[in-house]
Amino acid sequence: MENKNMRIALDPYMYRTLSLGKMVDKVAELGYEHIELSPREDFLPFYKAPRVDKARIKEFRKALSDTGVKLSSLLPMYHWAAADEGLRVAAVRNWKRAIQIAVEMDCELVNTEFTGQSDNPLVCENQFMRSMDELIPEFEREGIKLDIQAHPYDFCERNNESVDIIRGLDREWINYLYAAPHTFFYDDGKGDIASMLKYAGSKLSHLIIADTYNHKASSGLRYIVNPPGVTATVHQHLDIGQGEVNWDAFFGTLREIRFDGIATVSVFAWEDRPDDSNRMMLERVTRELRR
Repeated sequence: MENKNMRIALDPYMYRTLSLGKMVDKVAELGYEHIELSPREDFLPFYKAPRVDKARIKEFRKALSDTGVKLSSLLPMYHWAAADEGLRVAAVRNWKRAIQIAVEMDCELVNTEFTGQSDNPLVCENQFMRSMDELIPEFEREGIKLDIQAHPYDFCERNNESVDIIRGLDREWINYLYAAPHTFFYDDGKGDIASMLKYAGSKLSHLIIADTYNHKASSGLRYIVNPPGVTATVHQHLDIGQGEVNWDAFFGTLREIRFDGIATVSVFAWEDRPDDSNRMMLERVTRELRR
């Protein structure tokens, strides 16, 4: 039975050089009904203060209204778990402004990453909690929901631990985002997607969909980074079928648990053919999740 509550969105990062209006037109042309707006230099840039005024918000809202495309979420990215206190304080300030922008855009959801550093996990987790203490009242005052993912090199990279951290915050409006291209970081190369999705359970409200290779496979030589031993976390955001994610397990488990959140197509690898990539991804995700 088709799940009518689920939304399929596009992360338009491969179109970030287009103006806001032309980007929205492109998303509509591709057949998507929702946008998950990832960082771009003229709106919410990576790690820096927002570049948004009332005129730009008006421009963006008009483009959405003209096309009928909806904003499913905003994706701010700030160093709110930084060990450096100056960076953390700046991140909290930027977060407060991003929350206000979400309100002005009538967008009830933002999603983001834990950030921090995997080689300094305890300090970064403590900094994250300190930021949450400051920001939870802001989110609750404005009625904005928050979905968080673990990203490679964040202070937490594992699926189950990430879910537990989010559960520990004990807020119904803070939920978990499972990013398929991070699958092999989530369980140290096992790729047991069914187990991880089921562990998230009721906290799973958001997906990022793209393929990747298993960085642990072939004795860690699936891809090679030099110099040997360098600290690096490598993954891809490929079209479905170009990597090693078990898509039968992914989509099958989502159907089994009747996932009804946001499913965001998030391919970054093909800026030389973005339309073909995003059309194919929309067709596949729709076919798998709207049965």
